[in-house]
Amino acid sequence: MAATAVPKAAFALIGGSGSLAAPLPGDLDPGARVVDEALVFDTPWGESPPFTLFELDGRRALHVRLHGWRKGVSRGRASRQVFSVLHRAGVRRILADAGVGSLNPLLDPGDLVIADDFVDRTTDRDRHGAVVGDHLLIMRDSVCATGREALRAAVQSLAPGRRLFARGTYVVTEGPRFESPAEVRQLQGLGDIIGQSFVPEVWLARDIGACYAGIYVVVNYAEGVVREWRHEELARIFHDDAALIGHILLKALAALPGDNRCRCRELRKPTLLV
Repeated sequence: MAATAVPKAAFALIGGSGSLAAPLPGDLDPGARVVDEALVFDTPWGESPPFTLFELDGRRALHVRLHGWRKGVSRGRASRQVFSVLHRAGVRRILADAGVGSLNPLLDPGDLVIADDFVDRTTDRDRHGAVVGDHLLIMRDSVCATGREALRAAVQSLAPGRRLFARGTYVVTEGPRFESPAEVRQLQGLGDIIGQSFVPEVWLARDIGACYAGIYVVVNYAEGVVREWRHEELARIFHDDAALIGHILLKALAALPGDNRCRCRELRKPTLLV
């Protein structure tokens, strides 16, 4: 049965394929304490995916696995369910992760990227509308600089030998299929990495007045880039790097400021469509 009252939390982790194989959040950090789990809520877009409420260094956070995606629910609808819950919880800072493909031939499987911009090539994500919808959403500096810096510092602390790119453009496609070589050739001029989760999360975060940043692990070359990717290599990266990605998210979460001051707030203006 869905709960009615959403617990208050100022922070959220939107888990993706990068952290899916890890026991996030509780078992990765001795300072993280699970308060409640399997929390499901009613939303205007249907029943939400299950959330975990946890505490880390005195701050409360909500965690959802794999962007809230699950069978029988479209990805656009799942995102609205997730962000409806985060809005009611009062979340102001969000960190996310995902596995992505490499459009840029200089990026190799295993590299980490902290995206700072995006190109939306989805075809069915926006028809469900906004969660709040009463503001003009300016997508300049769409990814929070404070969140990006927290993630960069966490990577350098936990994996100093890992190749990390602190900037990059994320091209978002509809999925669930991978792209064809011809599509990849078309998209290569638009960005560095390709995946399916960044939109609508990045703009729904701004819609609810929250900051958003993510860490992305390259799991394969996009079709036609460098060489054919191997399923075994992709599966190995997902499995072997999940705990590291989880640790990075938790360390960055603990380093985020506890106040609401951020330039991201200035990029959400009252709508002119009244």
